Amino acid sequence: MISSMTGFARLERSGAYGTVVCEIRSVNHRFLDATVRLPDSCRALESDLRQVLARELRRGKVDCTIQHRAPVAAALQVDEAALAPLLERSRQIASQLSGAAAHINVIDLLRWPGVLREEQGDAEALIAAVQEIFAAAVAGLGAARNREGQRLGELIVQRCDALAALIAQVRARLPEVLARVRTRLEERLAELGGELNQERIEQEIVLLLHRLDVAEELDRLTGHIEEARRTLSAPEAAGRRLDFLLQEFNREANTLASKSQDLETTRIAVEMKVAIEQMREQVQNIE
Repeated sequence: MISSMTGFARLERSGAYGTVVCEIRSVNHRFLDATVRLPDSCRALESDLRQVLARELRRGKVDCTIQHRAPVAAALQVDEAALAPLLERSRQIASQLSGAAAHINVIDLLRWPGVLREEQGDAEALIAAVQEIFAAAVAGLGAARNREGQRLGELIVQRCDALAALIAQVRARLPEVLARVRTRLEERLAELGGELNQERIEQEIVLLLHRLDVAEELDRLTGHIEEARRTLSAPEAAGRRLDFLLQEFNREANTLASKSQDLETTRIAVEMKVAIEQMREQVQNIE
């Protein structure tokens, strides 16, 4: 199945552990390059989550962000052990002062590091929730990439059909083009006059027509189209193979253009190269 390297998935779930939000986006890349951002409470999961990505995805630059919001009911707790000595020391200082200067600001006391702590929920439930939502988000990303891949596959098939039609046009013109080249050469030789070795002339004509004959290039292009169709229908990842095939497509189209002795054939070769470039742009996003 053709899969794109471009996709996006977002999931949000809530429970006793609070709210977990997972966003994953991916774009094209030569290899699998993943960035995973986790809250401090889930840092230990990074290796496991990367393994999940590696099992499901082969290529692409993947950016994953997981956020955790504590439940609303999780009140801030005062650490009495930390507050008591701070309060005692504040009173000692206040007793040495007078008036407004002796006022103790409660908010300032609560801001002191370690006095307030956030009540921790069930750590195991949070870890399980993160693993579950991450797996679901990766599955959603894979589904999005498959849908995009199907669309790209259809576009590539259309370009293959267009190339096949252009090849058929060149094949239909080939006998006429070769006959015209032979006639033009014979006319020029006749203009030279004098005694000419007819056998030698025939040999030179055959060699010239062989150099101008593009039947082999057309056959190879047809073979590449068949291979591209087979690759598109194969179950394994197709991006690298299609990228290589397009290099071969380009080589044959360039050779066809360089051999052309016919304006119409040259125009068709240009159209081929346009279609091949359009295919290349699509293949850049295929996994």
